[in-house]
Amino acid sequence: MPGRVHVIGAGLAGLAAGVRLAARGRAVSLYEGGQHAGGRCRSYFDRELDCRIDNGNHLLLSGNHAALAYLDEIGARASMLTAAEPAFDFCDLRNGTRWTLRLNRGRFPAWVFAAGRRVPGTRVTDYLAALRLPLASANASAQACLGTPRLLHERLWEPFCVAALNTEAAAGSARLVWAVVRETFGRGGGACVPMVPEMGLSESFVDPALARLRSAGAAIHFGQLLRQIRFQRSRVEALVFGDSTVEIGPEDAVVLAVPPTSAAGLLPGVTMPTEHRAIVNAHYRLPSGAASDFGLGLVGGLAQWVFRKRDVISVTISAADAIVDRSAEDLAAAIWRDVGAALALPAAPMPRWRIVKERRATFAATPAQDARRPGPRTRWSNLLLAGDWTATGLPATIEGAVRSGHRAAAAIGR
Repeated sequence: MPGRVHVIGAGLAGLAAGVRLAARGRAVSLYEGGQHAGGRCRSYFDRELDCRIDNGNHLLLSGNHAALAYLDEIGARASMLTAAEPAFDFCDLRNGTRWTLRLNRGRFPAWVFAAGRRVPGTRVTDYLAALRLPLASANASAQACLGTPRLLHERLWEPFCVAALNTEAAAGSARLVWAVVRETFGRGGGACVPMVPEMGLSESFVDPALARLRSAGAAIHFGQLLRQIRFQRSRVEALVFGDSTVEIGPEDAVVLAVPPTSAAGLLPGVTMPTEHRAIVNAHYRLPSGAASDFGLGLVGGLAQWVFRKRDVISVTISAADAIVDRSAEDLAAAIWRDVGAALALPAAPMPRWRIVKERRATFAATPAQDARRPGPRTRWSNLLLAGDWTATGLPATIEGAVRSGHRAAAAIGR
């Protein structure tokens, strides 16, 4: 097909767009400002821990159809571990209560009617609050719909909102929560089976994509930070990098798949999210290896989700703005106390650790910020946008990032 597509940014959105375009016969050039691909979804060797770790924790569900299609396109579906059933383990650190939210695979939520499958201490009628979500106004918060009854909110809906939106339920958009519920719980347990990478994020999502692009003849450039986009009337005419300029031909197109903080400095007059939420990840090196698992949700403490990844215990704290300025030493000790209590591990000595802070991990998934998300098309005819911060209809997730890349690729095809 005529014309080259220049994809700026090698996060999942850019990779998804590039892979799909290359598969359709388009010539692709991929530019990344850093020295690695994957963005917030990657693996690397940590010298302090002396092992390879993921920079964060990402859980896929069997209903994430765009992400799974992407894995199929890059030949990496087999690299994922899939749980035997749609089940999620939880522990309330305040009193030691443990339970498993065990969904049935069909669309009808029969699990709600079984005391041993739902959240302990809740009643069937408590779950009717979720019916308010599809009726929520554009300005409604998740808590306004799901805040009562209190026990169900604390043990299910608040952790769910924080994990899915990276925004606390009191401020998070009810419509975005509904978008996630509709594609998971709303489709039954068959769409809620957990999936995690068997080896690492890069091994599943990044390295196979780069290999697929190279095999298709794509040009991949690392260390190329986009400094300026030159416009000529209604088109992009050139991309200015640190020491080079790439001219954009009359049949070429550009997919800008960079974070909103970077896009804001490149695109005049484009409305986009301006508020963000932090994520804190903690990694602890274990003395011996163990099998990976699908995560344990923690309630009532600092830590939120705990994953075993072979010889590392990895913890994620979302919507972490209130703690992100605490020292790494303080966070490591406090998080380890929660992990020790949840996994029955000795509090001392604390193993080797690494704290990773992402101060602007995602856009704040509030109603006001959601309204600022642009679609893939721009007022420039050959410039498309991609990224989990664009108007995908979902919060900032792997599924949203991949879907944005696919939408940008489809728009170029049209």
